[in-house]
Amino acid sequence: QVQLVESGGGLVQPGGSLRLSCAASISIFSFNAMGWYRQAPGKERELVARITRGSTTNYADSVKGRFTISRDTAKDTVYLQMNSLKPEDTAVYYCNGERFLEATMRNYWGQGTQVAVSS
Repeated sequence: QVQLVESGGGLVQPGGSLRLSCAASISIFSFNAMGWYRQAPGKERELVARITRGSTTNYADSVKGRFTISRDTAKDTVYLQMNSLKPEDTAVYYCNGERFLEATMRNYWGQGTQVAVSS
């Protein structure tokens, strides 16, 4: 069974930094792409950053220049480095893996990790 386990969330002051980690139970190259999404209270879940198997990355406009997605294939882990955090970055952050199996695109999700940006 595929599992994605996030860690690294917490409370940070505006302007601070956090690094989120997402450890996969299978090789991350088994996924066509992996990404980070977030969901704030009362809002829909939105894409934050995504990296494909071929290393193409894309980011939400709101985080460009502040967040960086990366991966460590030896550890089967994807990271989200978040700098210059703002109160509006407060949300539950979810790791996502897209896997194409048997002609079907399947999405896998972690349990989420809370990020709170507040003074």
